[in-house]
Amino acid sequence: MIHSNRAPFGMAVTPHHLASESALAVLRDGGDAIEAMVAAAATIAVVYPHMNGLGGDGFWLIMPPQGEPIAIDASGAAGSLADIGFYAGEKNIPHRGVKAALTVAGTVSGWSAALNIPREQNNRPLSLARLLRDAIRYAADGIPVTQSQMSATRAKYAELVTQPGFAQTFLPTGEVPRTGSRFTQPLLANTLCMLADEGLDSFYRGSLARKLAQGMSQLGMPVTADDLNQHRAKRQLPLQITHQHGEIFNMPPPTQGAVSLAILGITDHLNMAQADDALTVHRLVEATKQAFSLRDRYITDPTQMTETMQRLLEPDRLAMMAEKIDDQRAAPWGSGRGPGDTVWMGTIDSCGLAVSFIQSIYHEFGSGVVLPDTGIVWQNRGAAFSLQPGHLLALAPGKQPFHTLNPAAARLNDGRTMVYGSMGGDGQPQTQAAIFTRHVVQGLALQEAISAPRWLLGRTWGQSSDSLKLEGRFSAATVAALRARGHEVEILPDFSEAVGHAGAIVRHNNGMLEGAFDPRSNGSAAGF
Repeated sequence: MIHSNRAPFGMAVTPHHLASESALAVLRDGGDAIEAMVAAAATIAVVYPHMNGLGGDGFWLIMPPQGEPIAIDASGAAGSLADIGFYAGEKNIPHRGVKAALTVAGTVSGWSAALNIPREQNNRPLSLARLLRDAIRYAADGIPVTQSQMSATRAKYAELVTQPGFAQTFLPTGEVPRTGSRFTQPLLANTLCMLADEGLDSFYRGSLARKLAQGMSQLGMPVTADDLNQHRAKRQLPLQITHQHGEIFNMPPPTQGAVSLAILGITDHLNMAQADDALTVHRLVEATKQAFSLRDRYITDPTQMTETMQRLLEPDRLAMMAEKIDDQRAAPWGSGRGPGDTVWMGTIDSCGLAVSFIQSIYHEFGSGVVLPDTGIVWQNRGAAFSLQPGHLLALAPGKQPFHTLNPAAARLNDGRTMVYGSMGGDGQPQTQAAIFTRHVVQGLALQEAISAPRWLLGRTWGQSSDSLKLEGRFSAATVAALRARGHEVEILPDFSEAVGHAGAIVRHNNGMLEGAFDPRSNGSAAGF
């Protein structure tokens, strides 16, 4: 989808078409890319509740038409009561239940921080009530259940049905909602109305915060009113690398943004433009293994980092890692960090302001805990902590957990600006590498680059296998060539959610916009 620059215009790409339309409506009403993204973020929290929500975290990568990009870390830290003693008798932090709901939810603070960024072209900002209008309506009046929501609810029913508030919220008839049935969230609608009336800060320091804290105390969660009060989103400088095709940007720790950059930085030292499918996958997978080793050695709460992440992305270091790749043989590796349910979304407005954004509750439906009288399901991102003292990711009150989330953007040498990303835990950096390599380096059309068969090195939902998983549309010759190189290959369905929901928007140097969405999702690329 492409639009010219003869009149004001804009574009949004999300994994649910209603979120795309919410963003587009804001752009039509004169809003900018940041306002459009807040509207999309609120809507998708309602229409894709198994993958994200107000009880989760968010990360922003904002690309002004000129000047330095802006990163916003809207992720929450472990609650003040979340210490080792809270998990006495546990070997690991549970993935479901009250003990999994141990970190502050940061995403709403990110909406606020982004809206507070001064923008020259935004002289008449839209009201918060306008930005949340669609989300409120969809929560109150209902939306059709997606196949994705039904499948996630059915697959995780046994571990979610007993969690506080889950059945009341997500099993309103006592059964898994069927695809296409009407699904309403009246308590969430009330919560969104409260935010629209009182402001986003109410989530942390207002009447909504008091309601949340009361529910947390009632349920025995280790997060307190003071934890909410003290939370602030952080504005940061993004990480970046210089690629032969331009500058690529991503998030600093506690995210794995460095992994996404390292993969592209490593393969930039190889001849990817001339590589066939099998060699492309092989090289990117081998670069992924090396980037994961970098991640697992260093990335944690940024206040506890022992190395500056930008230094670890220096060209000489990446060149040395590229030299270790054997085109004929797969290297052994350890294991990944596992899957994660997430949404990536992008917006660009007619002034050239671009946003790459991710919002997540980690696993499907997060902790499964829905806070009383709010309709908010709380994330389980704190399950990424370790209960082993001395571990890089050891749990401590006030510490930020490791995040797989990392929205990406690039300014290319030919004048194009690109925002892109994906959901999928370990798969996020792999999918980003696939999209950038196929579109920018190998010249595939944007939609073709996203629709083409993808892969995942690591685990999918509910599995312990860390094999190389390929979508079934790869040719038999490609599969055979990868097996011959020593990869342990498994075949996924032709279009599998396991490889994530990806998307991208490109602003060409003549001002035209081109967007692409993932056919594996319920999304769209919407523009005018």
